[in-house]
Amino acid sequence: MRLNAALLLTSTLALVAAAPAPQAAPPAAPAGATQAADRALLAFLDQKFDEQLALSPESQTQLGLKTDEDRLDDYTDAAQVRARDLAERQLAELHRRFRPEQLGESARVSYRLFEEQVARDRAAFRFRQLRFPVSTNGSPAGALPVLLINNHRVDTVADARAYIARLRDTERVMREVAATMRLQAAKGIIPNQVNFAPARADALKVVTGAPFDAGPDSTLLADFRKKVAALDAPAATKTQLLADATAALKGPFRQGYTVLIAALDEIAPKATGNYGAWHLPDGAAYYADRLRDSTTTDLSAEQIHQLGLRQVAAIRGEMEAVKRQVGFTGTLEQFFDKVRTDPSLKYPNTAAGREQYLGDARAVIAGVMAAAPRYFRVLPKAPLEVRAVEKWREGTASTAFYNPPSADGTRPGIYYVNLVDMNQTQKVQVAGIAAHEGAPGHHFQIARQQELTDLPKFRKFGGYGAYMEGWGLYSERLADEMGVYKTPYDRFGMLSLQVWRAIRLVLDTGIHAKRWTRDQAIAYFRTNSSVSDTDTAREVDRYFNWPGQATSYMVGQLKIAELRARAERELGPRFDIRDFHEAVLSQGALPLGVLEEQVDRYIAAKKG
Repeated sequence: MRLNAALLLTSTLALVAAAPAPQAAPPAAPAGATQAADRALLAFLDQKFDEQLALSPESQTQLGLKTDEDRLDDYTDAAQVRARDLAERQLAELHRRFRPEQLGESARVSYRLFEEQVARDRAAFRFRQLRFPVSTNGSPAGALPVLLINNHRVDTVADARAYIARLRDTERVMREVAATMRLQAAKGIIPNQVNFAPARADALKVVTGAPFDAGPDSTLLADFRKKVAALDAPAATKTQLLADATAALKGPFRQGYTVLIAALDEIAPKATGNYGAWHLPDGAAYYADRLRDSTTTDLSAEQIHQLGLRQVAAIRGEMEAVKRQVGFTGTLEQFFDKVRTDPSLKYPNTAAGREQYLGDARAVIAGVMAAAPRYFRVLPKAPLEVRAVEKWREGTASTAFYNPPSADGTRPGIYYVNLVDMNQTQKVQVAGIAAHEGAPGHHFQIARQQELTDLPKFRKFGGYGAYMEGWGLYSERLADEMGVYKTPYDRFGMLSLQVWRAIRLVLDTGIHAKRWTRDQAIAYFRTNSSVSDTDTAREVDRYFNWPGQATSYMVGQLKIAELRARAERELGPRFDIRDFHEAVLSQGALPLGVLEEQVDRYIAAKKG
């Protein structure tokens, strides 16, 4: 089964116009010289990645490294200036040492992407103080426990002491974040009202339980106790480690959270409502910058808004067909209400209901894995796990998301799903979300990218939202071809996720360019989707807090679908879906214009 034509109706004109024109290949250098230059560039770019990585102890840990594991990142503006200055020095050195015409094809792409990324970061640098460090999209209050629990390995006593050092260092981080928030507020840059209560509540959950009160172990103490218990160390050493961790939690760690919560409470009364980027100083230019970054195109807010309206209409047409297929005779809006409220389409709001959801999601992924060799030449080596979002960050975690595996292979890829309220969780969406966040979605792309051996590190561990989220959304449709959706309701669930991303085009631009209110955005979302009320409100608040990001999904998907349609048309019987997917995935994440060049090269090579 081919991707549905409705997906392609409105894509080609807008995106082809926005994509950069393919660059003519420079004259080829002798093969030996080219290979030497390619090796030199790879070594250079990896060295520069390591220099940048050295500025972020947290990123080192997320990649599975043990370096600087006793420190947390610098959250000051001075740190951002240092990172910018380092990138500019690295770019100047790249220009001094290398010439694109002396490089092979993949190396020329790496040269170009490094160059363009520095330029992109340079353009965005002036807007850095417009980004809120604490919002419903997350904050250090949740991110630091996630780092310690999920990423900080404790294999030795030294690792455990480094964990304790990070507990102590949390106070410094929270003071830096609080200072940034107060500086922003003094300039009139104040988070929207919707942010304060959830951010405060989630921060308080982290400092609930022992040793903060008389309850059972807090999440962090429980994690540290489990990790220390597994150490091969004397009992007295373990006892001392637990005592030191307890002192760090009760002392500097708790004080850090007190500082952050005090800043939230101080700034909250200054929030006068919920506004888009237009309300910020230089907001229009900031939003235009965010759209360029999120889509890797020059599409304007108005073009994206109109694209979204057309996609919503096209997908509603597909949903009408499913509604008729199941014999529902009311309006599409009434069918949305049925999907939202029908008890037969819900899981029990119990621990058993949550386990049932996780089991169903795991079964979907197992089915994808069985079918995958018919659709992919190469599969990721890293395993994929499905987990529920931890209780202490449910209030600020998104509906579902993917955590990449560690670089050393010790941590699997993880598909997280937020099961805070099973009354708001829909059975019809289980398969589609698993396809997007897990397989064949983010895991097949991100884990595979990290396993590529011939790419520089900045490409293996970096990415572009339009490509990465576009692949995730494309994968929801691909899962239909792979036989993942067993019932019309499963397919309707996929379409509800598709229209969700089309709605994002409308709402992101509506909020940040057209000055839509929160109520207006929620009303549009609810009219055109069966998404639960909880997810609708959470999503709308996310769009308010993250200008541009929500546009990346469908803009990227439409480009991938357009390129696949081109390959099918031009190659005819020579088209093989496995080869197309290899062309899309084999160079890792790319700006959409560069992806188009990559697919065009694949088509030309297949034509012979």
